[in-house]
Amino acid sequence: MRLLLVEDDTALGEGVRAGLKAEGYTVDWLQDGVSAVHALLSETFDLLVLDLGLPRLGGIQVLQQLRKSGSNLPVLILTARDDTDDRIAGLDAGADDYLVKPFDLNELKARLRALLRRSAGRAQAVVEHAGVSLDPSSQQVRYQGAAVVLTPKEYVLLHELLSQPGKVFTRERLTQLLYGWDEEAESNTLEVHIHHLRKKLFTGLIRTVRGIGYLVEA
Repeated sequence: MRLLLVEDDTALGEGVRAGLKAEGYTVDWLQDGVSAVHALLSETFDLLVLDLGLPRLGGIQVLQQLRKSGSNLPVLILTARDDTDDRIAGLDAGADDYLVKPFDLNELKARLRALLRRSAGRAQAVVEHAGVSLDPSSQQVRYQGAAVVLTPKEYVLLHELLSQPGKVFTRERLTQLLYGWDEEAESNTLEVHIHHLRKKLFTGLIRTVRGIGYLVEA
């Protein structure tokens, strides 16, 4: 899953990014509201973690512009503002959840998993499809009951494809999902990951849509 973190506190931002990357997220990090709006309106993300007290443009304004664009991107506000009025303002502006600093990183991870689950319309945490089960909380994958060992990139790719069976994902979208802004991907890297997933699971799980990208059959 590709996540945009907007946080102007450098130490906190680095800590959150490291913790979420270790969880398997691809994390792009910005430190001001104007840059955040530009990124949100020009690129695709699965989640937004948004501070309120941002330079150049406040978090509430960022959120308002995002919702005005018609986006239903799941948004978690992460802020030191713990007044009831601030929480109400954030939720009324379109936030889906609200976490007050200081916070436990494990709680943040759990809240993000819940947001992803709700946005995908799933009641259960475990993703199951075509004999494959994927548990986001433990990052364990099984096929027909047997454990399957995946690399972090393979896990992220499988999670995305399994979460929305029948949806065609473009090569560009999947490459951005895996590498974000701070990693360089070789031209055939995505194909290599797809090949390994097919080999570790089964060939027919992921179908190539010629000239576009890939999908898991519904």
